[in-house]
Amino acid sequence: MQTSQVASSTQNTARSRLASRRARIFIAASLVVIGAWVVVMPGGVLGHADLVGYAVCHRIPVRSFFIGGRQLPLCARCSGTFLGVLMGSLTMYALGRRRAANLPSKLVLVVLILFVAAWGLDGVNSYLTLFPGAPHLYEPRNWLRLTTGMLEGIALASVVLPMFNQTMWADAVDEHSVRDVRELGLMVLVGAAVIGTVLAEPPMLLYPLAVLSSGGVLWVLTLINSMLATIAARRENHAATFKDVVPLMLVGLAMTLVELSAIDLGRVYLTRALGLPF
Repeated sequence: MQTSQVASSTQNTARSRLASRRARIFIAASLVVIGAWVVVMPGGVLGHADLVGYAVCHRIPVRSFFIGGRQLPLCARCSGTFLGVLMGSLTMYALGRRRAANLPSKLVLVVLILFVAAWGLDGVNSYLTLFPGAPHLYEPRNWLRLTTGMLEGIALASVVLPMFNQTMWADAVDEHSVRDVRELGLMVLVGAAVIGTVLAEPPMLLYPLAVLSSGGVLWVLTLINSMLATIAARRENHAATFKDVVPLMLVGLAMTLVELSAIDLGRVYLTRALGLPF
């Protein structure tokens, strides 16, 4: 009996050491990927922000904002979306929902669906104007693209963050990420302040807005890829502290940078090979 217990304990220790060794390898590989992307990819801060934007956005100049004569990394709609994701996430953290594991309340979900519907309607209407003579409901405006994008980004953050918490935390809290319309209203007010800032186009905020908008892309994709990495590693609901989450988020960030770089390269290749503005 004792021999069996000793053998089982030895096997468990060996498995634990193997898992720890594998984790260190993945973390090291992730740090190499992240470092390589920062050092090898061309451009400074704004150049790297452009690379992120180029992978997820059409970046049509007339549909983008310019600050100090310099185009932001994302078009107006995408700027709104990913600034909304970031601002929505920060607002939920400020409200103490950093481990909330439930989707927003039913009434809030209905409003969020309306946000997404407004974003989709404005997007389709805007897309139709690319074709001369095509019917459309109204003349698109960048401020409207920015606004509907912001609302959609808030909706995206309100759904992705509790999904992340459900996957990661051992002690995820059984509460809504957005409890009621008042909290959603606060998120919208924060978003409105960001919209006003972008519309003012202050030259001194070129770098902050470029970093925040492209950072929103990295943030939401890293959350999603971290969840995928956690599920693949069978580490769901194991994290007790932020320190436990960092390694998985590093892997998620590395996955995100690889994906974005692959899209960038593919877009460049197709543009050069076919002569079309992909």
